[in-house]
Amino acid sequence: MDRARRWIKGALAVTAATALGVTALATTAQAADINVAKNAGFESDLSNWTCSAGTGSVVGSPVHGGAKALKGTPTAQDTAQCSQAVAVKPNSTYTLSSWVQGSYVYLGASGTGTTDVSTWTPGSSGWQQLSTTFTTGASTTSVTVYTHGWYGQSAYYADDVSVLGPDGGGGGGDPVVIPAVPAGLAAGTATSSSVDLSWNPVSGATGYNVYRDGSKVASVSGASATVTGLAAATSYSFQVSATNSAGESAKSAAVTARTATSGGGGGGTVPKHAVTGYWQNFNNGATVQKLRDVPSQYDIIAVSFADATSTPGQISFTLDPAVGYASAADFKADIAAKQAAGKSVILSVGGEKGSVSVNSDASATAFADSAYSLMQQYGFDGVDIDLENGLNSTYISKALHQLSAKAGAKLVLTMAPQTIDMQSTSGEYFKTALNVKDILTVVNMQYYNSGSMLGCDGKVYSQGSVDFLTALACIQLEGGLDPSQVGLGVPASTRGAGSGYVDPSVVNNALDCLTRGTGCGSFKPARTYPGLRGAMTWSTNWDATAGNAWSNSVGPKVHSLP
Repeated sequence: MDRARRWIKGALAVTAATALGVTALATTAQAADINVAKNAGFESDLSNWTCSAGTGSVVGSPVHGGAKALKGTPTAQDTAQCSQAVAVKPNSTYTLSSWVQGSYVYLGASGTGTTDVSTWTPGSSGWQQLSTTFTTGASTTSVTVYTHGWYGQSAYYADDVSVLGPDGGGGGGDPVVIPAVPAGLAAGTATSSSVDLSWNPVSGATGYNVYRDGSKVASVSGASATVTGLAAATSYSFQVSATNSAGESAKSAAVTARTATSGGGGGGTVPKHAVTGYWQNFNNGATVQKLRDVPSQYDIIAVSFADATSTPGQISFTLDPAVGYASAADFKADIAAKQAAGKSVILSVGGEKGSVSVNSDASATAFADSAYSLMQQYGFDGVDIDLENGLNSTYISKALHQLSAKAGAKLVLTMAPQTIDMQSTSGEYFKTALNVKDILTVVNMQYYNSGSMLGCDGKVYSQGSVDFLTALACIQLEGGLDPSQVGLGVPASTRGAGSGYVDPSVVNNALDCLTRGTGCGSFKPARTYPGLRGAMTWSTNWDATAGNAWSNSVGPKVHSLP
């Protein structure tokens, strides 16, 4: 789908619903509160629910809790809305929530007698909880709650709907009881300072508490968490419990995990907060540099670009005489000197005119083999994926895992997708990032040459503002990437991109907003992400053309993040 059509779809989605964000709103339920929705888990098929034009059905997989869930199948003319009229008490506040899966899923309430509400998510490959609240009017005794997808989109799923509040006299509501103990707790990727945990969702749970060695360390809304702040090469015991307004379950069976000795999910030598800069292996009017000329503020230097060969997936690299190196040996010496100074030098694959295609097992192997050969030949620390003309998440993920197996734990792997590529977890670029999360160093999305895009709160933001940076970063931060795998990519000067340049002070405000909760614009994230990796710019050459104003300002800010 072309960029314009994707943007229009997002803009229409915003006008169709008042986007209140996808972060669950904290509510303290009274003892008498019940779930006034009937057949909230669809265990009685579509009883009490009405779906438009036969677009709703009940399935046995995937389910969030119990044995069944709702499946809505939109058409070009229908959003597959399923609704239920629930009995409510006048002048009362209710919390509406549901677990959903799929692209462009909405949850809302109408006929409240006050302000009707809705919330939505641009997409999720796993279960995600939507939540909002509404207050009934002085004479309101019935409210319609609903969920739907979007025109022409793929099927969505919903389960465990809850309309939590005072009993409206409708009967048959599901009383709130303490949820069951979570099962299936497992440890995933472990870095030197963090461990990924996941477990089976619990029906009726609105949140989960995570315990490390018996002490509570986190509260989350979904069935996964990343525990950070751990010591390297240390074993820890983890447990989880399920919570809702009725209370907290007992703790789960414990699982033990050991942190890595050093490094982690890609990039063993990259600092906690890093600045990435693209170095131009060509002369386009920006200051021509050798690698030795790149300022020390840059922690990752991406050499731009690798070349495609006649063999699908295979890449090569040739120094452009325009950059002034007397020999390849001189270039290799500069790489070694940067590495001796604690920097990483990687090879970027793609760019605006890049034509590398990895769409089969053979081309995946060709990519991995050729990339590793270039790493050995020149001393590159890894690769950057900047394929702006499309990619296949299945095969590029295979290629990168093959490369990781060859290069080892210190492989530095970065990505630079365009904004349109990271609007939904169902997109190929986003799927790739999640597929290689175990080896991924950072995704530096290009917040430029973009136009307006949706933020994680469902609102449309225009490029060139702090809100554009923070609201779009929120999609990645809440969509499955670790904060250490998210960076802000911007032009170094007005000449570095066709549009989207922001002053370095705006970048610094966005970094503060995301990590500290200060310096925000109208959008303020529901929580902070102190582990955010940092920022990226195109390019070190354009930065030099502007007197290195970008790196002199953004570099110290990144390196002083929490």
